[in-house]
Amino acid sequence: MKKIFGKPEALRERSTHYCPGCGHGTAHRLIAEVIDELGIREKVIGVAPVGCAVIAYDYWGFDCSEAAHGRALAVATGIKRMRPENIVFTYQGDGDLAAIGTNETIHAANRGENLTVIFINNAIYGMTGGQMAPTTLKGQKSATTPAGRKIELHGYPLKISEMLALLPGVKYIERTSFDSVPNIIKTRAAIKKAFQNQIDGIGFSLVEILSPCPTYWGLTPEESLRWIKENMAREFPPGRIK
Repeated sequence: MKKIFGKPEALRERSTHYCPGCGHGTAHRLIAEVIDELGIREKVIGVAPVGCAVIAYDYWGFDCSEAAHGRALAVATGIKRMRPENIVFTYQGDGDLAAIGTNETIHAANRGENLTVIFINNAIYGMTGGQMAPTTLKGQKSATTPAGRKIELHGYPLKISEMLALLPGVKYIERTSFDSVPNIIKTRAAIKKAFQNQIDGIGFSLVEILSPCPTYWGLTPEESLRWIKENMAREFPPGRIK
């Protein structure tokens, strides 16, 4: 029988440490598939900062660099400027990209660095215990908001993709979701476009992915997918932003 489905070459044969139902494993595979399809595995360099995916380099079969919390885009900028022939991308969570790394994110985008950003938005701090993140929804409970996020105390969920879309240096932003198979397929296409933009020298590209975190949402994996569709997608509508 002809084999029609297999492991991407850019993905190592290794079990991940992620919780059941976590979206990181899906994101890792999609990135690996795109890298293989584009034939850039020997040229790509990933940058992973602190977060649940801090050891993503254990799962990808290509060069990766670690960055301090929030500093992935600063590190990626240095790598890309020194090695412009390489394809450089960052893989960041919402706490990293939109909280401690907001400064690096905004300025790299404003400079129009020719980079690809994969932004995993699960509306929570996952690695450090489920604290409120910049993207935590109104009323959402977390370790630091046990009564739910209150706008008058904590402000509104930060729509970082919409903010970045205002900058002239940004060329492409799309928000996708892991709540269904059709949307996972759309996510793969968006990731491919973001990498192709860098190959073509177009400029700064970012894909925001609404991703489940069953452990710190206090839901089952199946319930988490419904929660994305019924709650997260209302606050962060999927689609092409720029």
